Amino acid sequence: MLTSTHNPLVKQIRKLHSAKGRHEQQQFLLEGTHLLEEACAIDYPLVTVCCTPQWLQGHQQLWLNATDRCQRAEIVSESVLKAMATTVQPAGVVATANRLSLYQSPSLPVSIGLALETLQDPGNLGTIIRTAAAVGADGLWLSADSVDFDNPKVLRASAGQWFRLPMTLSGNLLDLVCQSQNQGIQVVATLPQASLSYWEIDWRCPTLILLGNEAAGLSTELVLRADQQVKIPLMPGVESLNVAITAALMLYEAQRQRQELR
Repeated sequence: MLTSTHNPLVKQIRKLHSAKGRHEQQQFLLEGTHLLEEACAIDYPLVTVCCTPQWLQGHQQLWLNATDRCQRAEIVSESVLKAMATTVQPAGVVATANRLSLYQSPSLPVSIGLALETLQDPGNLGTIIRTAAAVGADGLWLSADSVDFDNPKVLRASAGQWFRLPMTLSGNLLDLVCQSQNQGIQVVATLPQASLSYWEIDWRCPTLILLGNEAAGLSTELVLRADQQVKIPLMPGVESLNVAITAALMLYEAQRQRQELR
């Protein structure tokens, strides 16, 4: 059992807390039982799995499943696991995986997809991933200047759906918009000053939803290129809604309209 927080493995895993460390090692960090379960459920390849003796007692089958998929497995003390994890009260297990197998890329055409520009909050990104998976979205494109897909907070906020939604980084969302429109996909931009509310457009056709930065919103070039501009109506004095809530409202309105056709 590893008991020293100065062990080289501990130092290596701690580097994955930062974007720099993840890029340098080309690995990312999974924390907690649920994320490990989801990784094993889709046979996602793991590099290292570490758990405490207490966790192992209650999760022996999951441990066997995980160790079958990893290159190295270690039992560690609670203090060592806490040093490895980003959470204050870790759940007893962490794992690492290679970034090379990070994303199942989405492809056009889509029935419903999302394109996120300069999103910065990992909790927002993880929640959007979770919601998009819940409604059966076809995929998500993220601009390269956004928070990392594999930020540990993103994975936790996705509640395991991170492994199930096709996602990719986009070097140029404007190109994606043009490609979508060339394939008959309507592009919908969210804009506080839009004249139409989000339920007033036809969501039954193939659609790409554009969502922007938490503070600045969408860039002007993307807004102008969109086929539709919609708003979320707000009471006076309310400045805006959280971007993850905005995504959820539109995704479920699209689902509602499409179900009415059945």
